[in-house]
Amino acid sequence: MVHSILDFLRTLTDPERLLQLLSGVMSGWLGYALLFGIVFSETGLLVGFFLPGDSLLFTVGVVAGAGGLNIFVVNVVLAAAAIIGDTTGYLLGRSTGPRIFSRPDSRLFKREYVTRTQRFYEKHGGKTIIYARFVPIIRTFAAFVAGVAQMPYLKFLPFSICGAIGWVALMTTLGYTLGKVAFVRQYFDKVILLIVFFSLLPAITEVIKSRRRPAANSKLSR
Repeated sequence: MVHSILDFLRTLTDPERLLQLLSGVMSGWLGYALLFGIVFSETGLLVGFFLPGDSLLFTVGVVAGAGGLNIFVVNVVLAAAAIIGDTTGYLLGRSTGPRIFSRPDSRLFKREYVTRTQRFYEKHGGKTIIYARFVPIIRTFAAFVAGVAQMPYLKFLPFSICGAIGWVALMTTLGYTLGKVAFVRQYFDKVILLIVFFSLLPAITEVIKSRRRPAANSKLSR
């Protein structure tokens, strides 16, 4: 089971395998529906943090550049999936409220993820919805935390739209453009790792800062 899931995730970040999948059993509208569901799940279901959001969009752009997908349709479908996912996460946050913070940890959910996003939200406010699009894990819970904080939906929606369109367009366009470069095609797996690293960099920086704060506070209290 776990092996099958990992193999499927590898397919999502391998242009040749993804192209085979989208031109085979998932051809036509089924392929777009699959991609819609994956992007929607990242923010709409609160358990999509393990999905390869940035690298998937980059790979989809590469596949579109190779003629396997329509880049315009891809951007419209995936931006819509991101916006609808945000709205679903937001509504879950408004309806469940603080109860989620008392939910026990499991393999797919850890309260730390929500509290980390809450700190991010408190620091950046509504712009978190835009920033979070480019930060794994934070991306999954940002809309939910906005709902928990009772942020007005009409204030939330413009941030969600801007973040979703900007994220999808940037990542797919990068893949569409760079996927034609011989160096990128030759070292595609390393390029994907580089994208993952840069997408994780803000979260890594935040963790380092949060660990330094208690140390600095303890020194001041002496």
